[in-house]
Amino acid sequence: MPPSPFVPADFDVPTTFSGPGFRLEPLGPEHNASDHAAWMSSIGHIHDTPGFRARRWPPAAGMSPEENLADLRRHAEEFRTRTAFAYAVLAAGEGEDEGEDEGVGDGEVIGCVYLHASRTGDGTAQASSWVRADRAALDKPLYEAVSAWLAADWPLGTVRYEPR
Repeated sequence: MPPSPFVPADFDVPTTFSGPGFRLEPLGPEHNASDHAAWMSSIGHIHDTPGFRARRWPPAAGMSPEENLADLRRHAEEFRTRTAFAYAVLAAGEGEDEGEDEGVGDGEVIGCVYLHASRTGDGTAQASSWVRADRAALDKPLYEAVSAWLAADWPLGTVRYEPR
């Protein structure tokens, strides 16, 4: 039996959000090259990021671009079926203002944000995020902006998201 959506059917899931130095858009196959490069260059940093310390992802040996593409297709399908939401964190382009939802930025993946039902089955949501090692200074501003966004714009009760 497929997982149930964890947001109400009448909730319009946001497809963009911007914060200081970044913007989010749904993570999908179109991000494969940039996403793969981002996390492959930062495996150690991601493993040191709150929310990833005890996880098996990313694999220490990495993955091939083809394996990453399959993973991105899975994330896109979860987004489509509303069972989980993965966002690419993109570098904000020149001239984009904080909080502005328009503009294309430079399209470079510099991290990801994940949102799904908690695996504990207690009705809470689980959020996690990572940024590339060379963008480590963005980790706390991303955490703070996403935390505020989830509280203000998403129909979720308790959200577990390890603080920075």
